[in-house]
Amino acid sequence: MNKTPLLRIGVIGYGYWGPNLVRSFAALQDAEVACVCDLQQPRREHLGVNYPQVPAVHDWRQLVADPSVDAVVVATPVSTHYAIAREALGNGKHVLVEKPLTVSSAEAAELIEMSRQRQLTLMVGHTFVYQGAVRKIREIVRAGELGEVLYIDSTRANFGILQDDINVVWDLAPHDISIMDFVLDRTPLSVSATGASHTTKGLEEVAFLTFYFPGGLIAHVNVSWLAPIKIRRMIIGGTRRMLVYDDLEAAAKLKIYDCSIELGEAGMKRHSDLMRRSSGDAVIPELNGTEALLMEARDFVGSIRERRPPVADGESGLRVVRLLELASRSLAARGAPVEVGDWHL
Repeated sequence: MNKTPLLRIGVIGYGYWGPNLVRSFAALQDAEVACVCDLQQPRREHLGVNYPQVPAVHDWRQLVADPSVDAVVVATPVSTHYAIAREALGNGKHVLVEKPLTVSSAEAAELIEMSRQRQLTLMVGHTFVYQGAVRKIREIVRAGELGEVLYIDSTRANFGILQDDINVVWDLAPHDISIMDFVLDRTPLSVSATGASHTTKGLEEVAFLTFYFPGGLIAHVNVSWLAPIKIRRMIIGGTRRMLVYDDLEAAAKLKIYDCSIELGEAGMKRHSDLMRRSSGDAVIPELNGTEALLMEARDFVGSIRERRPPVADGESGLRVVRLLELASRSLAARGAPVEVGDWHL
């Protein structure tokens, strides 16, 4: 019996996130890391210590031109994503690009069209949509267990790491926006953003984003590089129940609270009479504990082999980039709301 050949993966960028990607793809049974590219020699030497069988190169063009490489993973500075992904697609490679997909929706749309024309997989590294807690949240929301979703309040903060080419919105907010996109499957009507830069770089280190959805749903995202503690927390409030997702919790990332609010005509009731809360403890649902990055790697390889779109496909990358663009426009206008409009492909 002929054995299906391993899918050969090339990884471009072996800095902060690259080693995690190499580890995840190396763990798959139906794929192998064929080559890794990084400009810095110490990083290439580090790869040689941990993966002596994997060749390392310094020129990414050499990797994407290699006919023995089936797919390319891009983990480089955001400003380089478009050029590398475009050339990789042009060379017939399937492509996974770390978030955000590109620095503009025009670039993202072009990559999507290239992948369609060549029947290649284009995927973006929205890793959190593969996490067990986030997938459970989607299941809960889609099943109506929270009732009508009223608001989302998310905080993603830590001390550092300050980026040199993008601000905190483009660095951290893609995580929260991709989670909202995955869970809600709705497009906001408008975006408002405020923030401030306190360094000579002129890149905002603190920002507050608000998304206004049809029906009164509002989502708020606070992102910061200047917090004294690390916070990764999202609250979703519904008319029947509310949940808290804390990614830093080891054993109970997701808790569901039996809190509710009565909507519609209140009559003569006091405002406080519309609120209900049971005396029971929070429910902690069972979650899939498989590492999100491993799930992401499996989905990329599976989408190539099965000729199907991945969960975090190019269109999801475009939606996130478009909202980041609009948030940036609002940021420049000191929080003036920017209409989303009809921008779907």
